[in-house]
Amino acid sequence: MSLTDILTPITLPIASFFAIPMLSSWSTSLNLVFFSLTWTTIALTYTPLQLEFFGTLFIRTALYILPSAIFLLFDLALPSLAVELKAEGEAALPGRQKGGAKKIRTVVAWSMINIVLAVALQAGIEWVITDVLKMRSLLKIKGSVWSLNHLPNPWSLFKHFVIGLVSRNILQYYIHLRILHSQSGGVLSNWHRAWHHSIKVPYSFVAAYDHPICYLVFRFLPLYLPAIAFRFHIMTYLLLLSLFSLEELFVYSGYNVLPSTIMLRGMARRCDAHMMSEGKGNYGPLGVMDWVHGTTLGADVVDDLREEMDKHDVQERTGRAIDEAGDRANGVATKLKNRGRKGRGRK
Repeated sequence: MSLTDILTPITLPIASFFAIPMLSSWSTSLNLVFFSLTWTTIALTYTPLQLEFFGTLFIRTALYILPSAIFLLFDLALPSLAVELKAEGEAALPGRQKGGAKKIRTVVAWSMINIVLAVALQAGIEWVITDVLKMRSLLKIKGSVWSLNHLPNPWSLFKHFVIGLVSRNILQYYIHLRILHSQSGGVLSNWHRAWHHSIKVPYSFVAAYDHPICYLVFRFLPLYLPAIAFRFHIMTYLLLLSLFSLEELFVYSGYNVLPSTIMLRGMARRCDAHMMSEGKGNYGPLGVMDWVHGTTLGADVVDDLREEMDKHDVQERTGRAIDEAGDRANGVATKLKNRGRKGRGRK
């Protein structure tokens, strides 16, 4: 069986999963049925190891590696246009930073190595557990022998999604602060500063550029450990991995034109400040833990929330909605009174 034979059917349900929100309501229902049947067929056909390895590889390739390559090519091919989109201006252009083309090749190469290493490590652990020790898979992939439903129920997906999101952010904050930026130093701290912080202003691929051990400790374990501790369903894990891949892609892009619905601009600003200060603050991805511990550099996550609310006129819209609801209620009450009077007049 070739690699294409394995990868193509596995990626079909994942691709349809991301296509569902873009479709109309009736076609969405059909695609949900198609997705469920396709995934169930795949779960019955392939081993947990194959599903976990190729699913993870597909997500990292489609949502991080390829978009990062496009962003980087844009920065290098059209620097005069790219500089207008960079939050830090010309200093954020990859070609203008120390080391030039050689450094860019190093960043891209090691980023790719780290991503493949994390996927291989996850697959290796799964292989030892399922094939060597003959135990159940660490992530929930297949249902019972008597069940054809291999998808997570909505409540479990939501619950584990929240657990994964919160635990990953907490773990990353403390790992970043206490280990990778330890005041007492240490091997991992020295490696992280020598590798990751050799880049002063982030650009594409920099999120994954670090010493391999630092990368695994900081990027891989904070998601993988909660996933196996609570035994997430593989679809929940892939959904979280997709979200975090896009987060790393946009936050480390250096661009000031970003989707703002999930405060990416604020996260990108804090990332820039962290890199430019060589790690003097902003250790958490979302900024919540930095706000709690007072390690924020510049505007904090509360400021981002206020900015989002002002941008979308949340208070004004809420006030208008309340006023409109009050007007409707008064109108209904008036109509009821008028009907009552007419009824008494007929009598």
